[in-house]
Amino acid sequence: MAVILVVDDEQLQREILKTILDDEGYETHAASSAEEGLKIFNEIKPDVVMTDLKMEGMDGLEFIETLPKEPFDPPVIVMTAYGTIASAVEAIKKGVFDYLTKPLDKEVLLITVKRAVEKADLLKENLHLQKALFDRFKIEGIVGHSPKMIEAVEVMKKVSSSNVTVLLLGESGTGKELAARAIHYNSPRRTKPFIAINCAAIPESLIESELFGYEPGAFTGAVSRSTGLFEASNNGTIFLDEVGDLPLLTQSKLLRVLQDKEIRRIGSRESIKVNVRIIAATNKDLEKEILNRTFREDLYYRLKVVTIDLPPLRSRKEDIPELVSFFMNKYNHEFGKRTKGIEENALNAIKEYHWPGNIRQLQSAIERAVLMCETSRIGMKDIKSELRLLHGRDILDFELPDEGINVEEFEKDLLKKAMQKANGVATKAAKLLGMSYKTFWYRWEKLNIDSSKKNTFPK
Repeated sequence: MAVILVVDDEQLQREILKTILDDEGYETHAASSAEEGLKIFNEIKPDVVMTDLKMEGMDGLEFIETLPKEPFDPPVIVMTAYGTIASAVEAIKKGVFDYLTKPLDKEVLLITVKRAVEKADLLKENLHLQKALFDRFKIEGIVGHSPKMIEAVEVMKKVSSSNVTVLLLGESGTGKELAARAIHYNSPRRTKPFIAINCAAIPESLIESELFGYEPGAFTGAVSRSTGLFEASNNGTIFLDEVGDLPLLTQSKLLRVLQDKEIRRIGSRESIKVNVRIIAATNKDLEKEILNRTFREDLYYRLKVVTIDLPPLRSRKEDIPELVSFFMNKYNHEFGKRTKGIEENALNAIKEYHWPGNIRQLQSAIERAVLMCETSRIGMKDIKSELRLLHGRDILDFELPDEGINVEEFEKDLLKKAMQKANGVATKAAKLLGMSYKTFWYRWEKLNIDSSKKNTFPK
């Protein structure tokens, strides 16, 4: 039931309006003055406000200006016997929803109120959805209490209220986009666009037009103007994932955006001012890329105003039980399951695994386990297939030698054997290890395993 506040200093008019609206099923409250209306407004938080323009003491326009600024601002309908153009224009400037002249026509009145209530419902629904979105990306809601994650979250809190450029570093699957969204949705730009783009996923010939747009005739096939992602994210945030894969020419244009706050569409001589916050991310060593002359040094320093390192899952294993619980709850809700927990030996196995695909791989494993689990608790049989074979033996049965092992050398050997088994086909090798192609090559290059041969292997 919609709640309506009527403010009018004419008693008969108030009573007529209240009777009509009550008969339609609305909860109607009436006030004889603007001052009384303000008091009632604060008590009932109405969905719609109806006010006379000409009243003793504070008039209708002053009343509208004095209404408290709430997260939800109810639509206001103005009523007056002085239906002049000037007063109508002034009322509209104050953000009035609609304007009715006295004597009021009952049918027009009810149609106008119905429209105002519908708008109020949409506004409240939008507010609810926004709150749900903000809650989802609350920085405090980022799962994990390991020292490295606490440090990263503290930095995210500090930078959220500013407009500084942020560079997120970390392996594939460590949650860089989640961190970027959390920074955006905790910033003053939270109601503005957040646009994410994977720079590595767009062909070099298209990346510039995607980012900056183009004019008709700029190139073959450009038959109409196209708005780029920087324009589309104006006043908001653009997230450039895998920024280390940008071509050098595009890097120089990105530098111009950072320096001059303007872009130029392909085929245009006109510069367009943009107000965009840039959050970039990469799993590459950009300082090494600078030495290799594949990344601009000046752009690097523009991007790394604030740098946040997101640790790999293997270095924050104390967070694994919390992450497992989080993903179990998520997929219980999604699949309509009632999985209540995980057996201790299964959790220990998950904690011992090295998770080359990081949080993304763990999430996928728990999603499958929840879906396939036939009991109240996830057991070894539900997660065993996700923990891949090492040297022909199941990792769950692997015995750590008394003298220990060198993890990096162990991983190098594992990656090499996977590549040999896949006859040099990287995608097959990655699949054997339960990795994405991108993660496989990141680990391959990180460990300096014949990196010069990268392009000799087919995907």
